[in-house]
Amino acid sequence: MTEHEDFVATKKINLHLGPQHPSAHGLLHLVIELQGEKVINVETEIGYLHRGTEKIAENLLYHQFVPYTDRLDYLCAMSNNLAYVMAVEKLLEVQIPERTRYIRVVAAELSRIAGHLLCVGAWGMDLGAMTILLYAMRERELILDIFEMLCGARMTLSYMRVGGVRYDFTEACKAACLNLIKIMPARIDEYEKILTGNRVWLKRNKGIGIISADDAVAMGLSGPALRASGVNWDIRKHEPYLIYDRIDFDVPTGAHGDCFDRYMVRIEEMRQALRIIEQAVKAMPEGPFNVDDTQLVPPPHAETYDNMENLIHHFKYVSHGFKVPKGETYVSIESPKGELGVYIVSDGSEKPYRLKLRMPTFMNLQSINRMAKGGYLADVIAVLSSLDPVFGECDK
Repeated sequence: MTEHEDFVATKKINLHLGPQHPSAHGLLHLVIELQGEKVINVETEIGYLHRGTEKIAENLLYHQFVPYTDRLDYLCAMSNNLAYVMAVEKLLEVQIPERTRYIRVVAAELSRIAGHLLCVGAWGMDLGAMTILLYAMRERELILDIFEMLCGARMTLSYMRVGGVRYDFTEACKAACLNLIKIMPARIDEYEKILTGNRVWLKRNKGIGIISADDAVAMGLSGPALRASGVNWDIRKHEPYLIYDRIDFDVPTGAHGDCFDRYMVRIEEMRQALRIIEQAVKAMPEGPFNVDDTQLVPPPHAETYDNMENLIHHFKYVSHGFKVPKGETYVSIESPKGELGVYIVSDGSEKPYRLKLRMPTFMNLQSINRMAKGGYLADVIAVLSSLDPVFGECDK
């Protein structure tokens, strides 16, 4: 240490970021050990939003828990709906109709784009680029309009149900999706014009928050956070569900595992999601959108009040639900943030005996210390934004 360095040496201090801070993306508490502007260590404290979701599920009928899944990652509610209903259907050994498979894929991919748009927009705002948030929200509104057209809601959707979906995919929804596919590529190009070559954006993200492929795998990362490190793993491609094995799409990966790669993976994933939606919409077959099982699916709303049998059936479905055979199962899907898994143990009753959720945000947040250590305090914000956390699913 030189004489000058000894003179300016600073002592270590602990800085508390959050749990209420605009850049914390929710109720996250980070205890950051600093020496000057350099990060020595980051301790992640979560749990400020804990609501006991898993225990709530054990006291509800299977169909009653669907609205609670919306409140996990409330920015991408369709994905949460999908993972849960697929797990229940696996226990029931139910085969959903072909049309339902296509509808679910379209809904899930729209949800992916909506989630990535908010991630990129908020990330830019965190680092001082306000414009990108306004652009991203412009396109996100188009997707929310499609959701409203599909099920009457825009955010907490409760669209998917055990055995199918609540409403059919109409011609108006198809036209809206095709319109989105037509205009969205040029809009994504606009985002790149604003950010990708911007020297400030590059300075704040390139070479920042690096995590190697081995470390990413060892720490249980998934989704864009894993693929940015060069690990080509996507459940839709490698353990396909619904109709993903019939769809042609690529899995974007990075090379360096830094914040910039995590950004580029999300940008390319939006383009690939548009490809998936286009193929699914155009190939969607005609037919029923729910299973033909009166125990699992209530009668259509319009046919409930003028038919006594349907009224009784509807009452029994709402108040008593349906029994699920004894057993246990685990189902995982590729949500916008990574692997979203649902583990259910059934005792043969109308309620889950045990439900456990494997949420990607919880796993991805464990890597903050590894990514931020050795960088600057300002880099912690970039790292946090690049992980796209939502604490409704993290704390659950």
